[in-house]
Amino acid sequence: MFETTPTIHPADVAGKQAEGWMLLDVRTDEEWAQGRIEGSVHIPMDQIVQRRDEIGEQVVCICAVGGRSERVTQYLNQQGFEAVNLEGGVYGWHAEGHPIVS
Repeated sequence: MFETTPTIHPADVAGKQAEGWMLLDVRTDEEWAQGRIEGSVHIPMDQIVQRRDEIGEQVVCICAVGGRSERVTQYLNQQGFEAVNLEGGVYGWHAEGHPIVS
């Protein structure tokens, strides 16, 4: 059977942040430089395995639209983390009226 990847709506992210969840942005360096969600930590997807020790136990995974972060969410959950994928990624976040910082 296929497992469903847990997701979170942009409106619910602030609550997770207040609870101490890490916002993990897995986009490329170039994408990160163009703008990000305030308070997020940048670890590109291709560095997740090597930098696993830098990742908190509870994580909201973020990418541009949700595809890459979905794969990272699945990986982290398999490794024992509690991870959710941000629905729509940074674009979905911004479309919901939330700010992007540079």
